[in-house]
Amino acid sequence: GIVIEVKGESSSPVVFKLPMKRKIMTDSISPAETNLQAKGKVPFFKFVLTGGPCAGKTTALARIYSYLRERGFEVITCPECFTILASNGLSLDFFGVDGMDKIIQNGVIDIQISMEQGLENTLRAFGKPAVLLCDRGPMDGAAYLSEEKWDSILQERGVNVTDLRDKRYNAVLHMVTAADGAEAFYTLENNAARSEDAATAIGLDRKTQKAWSGHAHHYVFDNSTDFEGKLQRVVDRISKLVGLPSNLSRKSAKFLMKSIPDPRSFPEDVDCHSFEVEKVYLVNQDPDEEAYSFIRKRTTIDKDGNLLGTVYQTTTVQRTADGETVEQKRIITAREYNAAYKSRDSSRHIIVQKRISFLYKLQSFTIHQYEKPSKGLCFLHAQVETSTDGAEQAECKVELPPFLDIEKRLKGTEDEQKFGAYRLSLINK
Repeated sequence: GIVIEVKGESSSPVVFKLPMKRKIMTDSISPAETNLQAKGKVPFFKFVLTGGPCAGKTTALARIYSYLRERGFEVITCPECFTILASNGLSLDFFGVDGMDKIIQNGVIDIQISMEQGLENTLRAFGKPAVLLCDRGPMDGAAYLSEEKWDSILQERGVNVTDLRDKRYNAVLHMVTAADGAEAFYTLENNAARSEDAATAIGLDRKTQKAWSGHAHHYVFDNSTDFEGKLQRVVDRISKLVGLPSNLSRKSAKFLMKSIPDPRSFPEDVDCHSFEVEKVYLVNQDPDEEAYSFIRKRTTIDKDGNLLGTVYQTTTVQRTADGETVEQKRIITAREYNAAYKSRDSSRHIIVQKRISFLYKLQSFTIHQYEKPSKGLCFLHAQVETSTDGAEQAECKVELPPFLDIEKRLKGTEDEQKFGAYRLSLINK
């Protein structure tokens, strides 16, 4: 086959092995069409970059674009749909007619989905490792409509939040508005389509966070550092998502909980999302004994306990020559999941969990409640990555939700070997 090396910051490149193209025996199918039909054969990632007004998205998109292009990826940016409309004649006067907000958001969704699909097809047909960067996505519309109007849009389209939020994107990266934590830099001079004051900007930012909260890979980038530091954190996260080495010193903080929490007891302003998760480790076919892979099925549960859509994903974990862990994640179909399931590692349990995701003070948390094995075991995961220049920093601080009963923070190799999912899955420990 063909081997493509994607250069990282470290001395160890990430290698993608592509299948050898078959000789075209007829003129009816072009090489581009062959590539388009071979979904899953070449690495493809689709990310949403969202956030409040004046958050730095435009600059971040340009930075990510250049960074990934320099490392061997083909990259296309899907522009923000509402800005396209506003720049081509859609004025605020249109909102003067009652009900126009819903009509316009419906149109934005139509354009967004159509543009994304067209650009995705273009990248896939090119046949090289690629990334589609989306400036906002369909779920952003929920921040600008009442819950009743948004729900009616979903019902009329015959879709649910899992379809628009979880199945479409590998990750969602939310950049917090400068109005929240960097007030001196809040300005709308570089975007004629925006008109919000600082207070309105913060409100829209929180609503947008809420709209995307529940995605399995939802990352919030606040203004705790200067703007350059904020950009670097976004680039570092993208690096890890596509399998490149990065400067992120740790991916999460993990806490053992004393008891299983009841979401009904959470404060009213904490919006949580529940899921059923099945995680299946596969037989290791990598010569590296420390490498492993697994497939995961994640089903959304609504507030009434009904099961909504399911998202399937495969993950491969490897170590580079300098000891860094690199993960490659890919959304797959139910058919691919069932095929991979046949290669499951019979020496390990199938892990079944209930998960609860929520945001608290700009931090993303997920509760992992084990059903099988180790029923009753419960952990809190906090995404609080820190960026370093190679030197180990002090332990990152986490502002824990006071409504949860935490026993201790898990640290080091000993705790990981005792409480890590990879270890817990073993049948004969």
